[in-house]
Amino acid sequence: MNPMVKMVLGVLTGDVIFAGSAALLFYFSQVDPHAPAAPSFMLFSILYGIAFALLAGFVAGKISGRPDLITGVLLAAIIALPAAITLIGRPGQGAIWSQAAALVLMAPAALIGDWLRGKWRKL
Repeated sequence: MNPMVKMVLGVLTGDVIFAGSAALLFYFSQVDPHAPAAPSFMLFSILYGIAFALLAGFVAGKISGRPDLITGVLLAAIIALPAAITLIGRPGQGAIWSQAAALVLMAPAALIGDWLRGKWRKL
């Protein structure tokens, strides 16, 4: 299979893992990610998001098969960009905890997931 196709499939799969897990969490918990939430839910959802971002980065890198981190970088950008746009586009409107966590914690976790995949592969 073409390496570019594998990379695109990896990034898309990683995005489905991350975004799908977030959508399911907020749907089943009936919590609006743009509204204030209980501190315990915020902590849980941030840790949940980090875990799924790590998994998404790992799987994306595994599918792409690239020895570098470009797949993780692309996935991290796909996670960070909507969060940044929402933060910039909605100043002062609603709670920003989920967007800030996605930008500062979850996007880097996707890159770390790809990095861990590279380290794991070398063992």
